Amino acid sequence: MHVFDAAAVHDALAWEFLIEALRQAHLGAMPASNVVVQSDPGGSEGQFVTLPGWAPGGPIVVKMVGVFPQNASLQPPQPAVQGLVALFDGKTGAPVLTADGAAMTARKTAADSALGASILARHDVEDLLIVGAGALAPYFAQAHLAARPSLRRVTIWNRTASRAEAVAAQLRDKGLEITVSDDLDRSVAKADVVSCVTMSDSALIKGVLLRPGAHLDLVGAYMPTLREADDEALARGTIFVDCRNNMQSGGDLSQAVASGAITWDAVRADLFDLVQGKAEGRTSDQQITVFKNNGGAHLDLFTASALATRIS
Repeated sequence: MHVFDAAAVHDALAWEFLIEALRQAHLGAMPASNVVVQSDPGGSEGQFVTLPGWAPGGPIVVKMVGVFPQNASLQPPQPAVQGLVALFDGKTGAPVLTADGAAMTARKTAADSALGASILARHDVEDLLIVGAGALAPYFAQAHLAARPSLRRVTIWNRTASRAEAVAAQLRDKGLEITVSDDLDRSVAKADVVSCVTMSDSALIKGVLLRPGAHLDLVGAYMPTLREADDEALARGTIFVDCRNNMQSGGDLSQAVASGAITWDAVRADLFDLVQGKAEGRTSDQQITVFKNNGGAHLDLFTASALATRIS
């Protein structure tokens, strides 16, 4: 059995490689998958999530991950999301590899959105806005830049400006042109791609401000009580999801359906439909596309399988 620490995961899963691996994986059938979410019985914000997945005739994955938003306030700070991913042989049950859960989550979550942007965002996008400055933010900037090389400018916004500055500094160290915004509305109105990676419980993105042709990537609202974009953003956009299996669990779509702003029929397609050519993505340069990144064990399985090909 091979063990990948965080550095080894990041080294092995270059963005271009992983995005293409996810694209190829979506040509096949949806793996069997499940999600078990447990909240801290002591009443803290912490949660522990177990995600098993099994591909037909293929490997098995189990991701075991803690989600502890309060970790950012620890001294020294720790990632809010951390754990382990284990890959097993689907025919014998033998363990193939284990990998750092935080690194795997960062890679697969950002690559998922980047695959969506590679299909749905305009080919001439130049301005990327990252909303949120948590541990995932720098990975999303890098993944979107890999998916859409036309991007020239990256802006970071966060409620706590110092955290946005810290993410910007990380990215500048990689030679990227990065600015920090103190006005979210103004930045949304200028952006070609808006990627929201937050734990917000109220809408941050106002749909009226989205420019024609924009691509909106919604990542963080993975529970019904969370929200990143308002009803108008969902109503103005053509909506796509990474998969339909767990799309009703996220607050952006479920709250918009509950309010009557959209119906579930507004979800045009998922990544399996798009990659397999069963559904059309963007149809004009003026169209606003919305991609809801729901995650799921199938993405952990695809990412762990890609990682397994890197074992020498």
